[in-house]
Amino acid sequence: MKNNAIEISVGLFMMIGFGAFVYLALQLGEVSFVTDNKSYVIHAEFDNVAGVKKGGSVQVAGVVVGEVIGIRLGEDEVAVLTLKIDKTLELPTDSMASVKSQGIIGDKYIQLSVGGDEELLEAGGLIVDTESSLDIESLISKFAFGSADK
Repeated sequence: MKNNAIEISVGLFMMIGFGAFVYLALQLGEVSFVTDNKSYVIHAEFDNVAGVKKGGSVQVAGVVVGEVIGIRLGEDEVAVLTLKIDKTLELPTDSMASVKSQGIIGDKYIQLSVGGDEELLEAGGLIVDTESSLDIESLISKFAFGSADK
């Protein structure tokens, strides 16, 4: 009888441990059906996104609120970024997205400036008020080789 109780308690302990392991694996692995309820996707159109990479951060006031999950060429040869944003952040339709750099030659990220409109961007919405990447190499090249406007 005592052996039976020990086997049952060991079995329960193993099941609880396995359940905890599966839960942590799903949370840390960011499995879409588990983490989708914590975020939503929006899009932003830019003329130039040089240096922005998939997985780059999306920030508001220096706080990471999402990540870049896709980069593609859209209609009219504009770059379209797909951004996964934390659901706790409500973005008005007049919000602005800018490509910024972490220092002079640091990684590029997307800076969101929250607007003041009462109407909010819905999941799948599009930010059209954007500020593209500043191409330092072309500016230096223009300056060094004298093709800058005088």
